[in-house]
Amino acid sequence: MSEEVGSRVELTDDQVIGATSILLAQRGHARAAALMLDATSIRIERHIFEEESMSHSLVRELEEVVLELEPHLIHNTGYLHNDIRSAFETVGMSCGRNIEDVHIREVIPQVGPNWREQLARELKGGHQTNQARKVRLEPRHPIEDGIHLTNEWEHRVYQVLKEHQARLPSNETIGIMPLGALRVPGHTFEPDFLITYRGRVGVIEVDGPHHRGRASADRSRDRLFKHAGVREVDRLCVEDSTTKEEVEKFVVDFLKHLVG
Repeated sequence: MSEEVGSRVELTDDQVIGATSILLAQRGHARAAALMLDATSIRIERHIFEEESMSHSLVRELEEVVLELEPHLIHNTGYLHNDIRSAFETVGMSCGRNIEDVHIREVIPQVGPNWREQLARELKGGHQTNQARKVRLEPRHPIEDGIHLTNEWEHRVYQVLKEHQARLPSNETIGIMPLGALRVPGHTFEPDFLITYRGRVGVIEVDGPHHRGRASADRSRDRLFKHAGVREVDRLCVEDSTTKEEVEKFVVDFLKHLVG
């Protein structure tokens, strides 16, 4: 339970982690917020240092956050590190805690004497996925065709894209890749949808209600996509597209501009 000391509210470790996760979502860092949900464990470790000078000694306490993830989730998470660390530092400062760094680590497998059989099963079945990692912004995120979607809005767009795909002839159809990792110089991004059609590549971003105030960052990101050969980048604002008909019109217009 949180306690108020003067004008400062002291938070438990779990409250710090929860406040940081929600702050990430409010800042529009959906991928980083999803990573907090996907973590096998999140803990805050404390380290005490004693610094001595000529006249006195000073004891300092520093805190570090450790996120442990399954190996298939840790791929392409490096670019999220600064967003997560910044959010933890902000929450920490608000409650008088000195959170200095965030570490993202793999969960070490539990093994026994029969580890060779365990390894054989892993090599046979593996943990392969159609995406670089499974993004889970909500505990019950939508899954269709073995594909993980971040939220209901992306799921709605995916269903419309799939219906449009089904109407096209098999020798002139579209490819749909949700949340595929895309590397450009200096950055790794996961566009909501990569679309291929008639030899062209396009990107659809689904902007939710927490996306306000990010226009400048979006323009920079879109420019990087186009420099990398993405023909068309378009954004669907979910607040302006409340019906399936509006989403269908957006998809039709997007594909027309993609090959136009």
